[in-house]
Amino acid sequence: MKEVRAIIRPNRRERLRIALREIPNFPGMSMFSAQGFTAPASIDKRTVRDELTDFTEKFMVCVLCPDDMVETIRGVIIQSCSSGQFGDGLVWVLDVAEVHRIRNGELMD
Repeated sequence: MKEVRAIIRPNRRERLRIALREIPNFPGMSMFSAQGFTAPASIDKRTVRDELTDFTEKFMVCVLCPDDMVETIRGVIIQSCSSGQFGDGLVWVLDVAEVHRIRNGELMD
């Protein structure tokens, strides 16, 4: 099992939700409010004030999924959330050792 995480722009949230729901057997997702900023080295001529006050609203998306769904989910996130501009976000994948349902303690595959 894997966890696909992404940081996305707020204006891409609904577009992403619609696209993910179109994936057959999509397992669901969680979304959290986040704040972030683009790495200073990637933007020309920034002032110290810009670097200390440029936090922008973002969302973190988390999807637990079987290994064979990772490529599809990652692709949908990139396609749905890309504007081609700095600050579009990131997507990454983590290994998950175990997942248990709280309801009954059942181990999920």
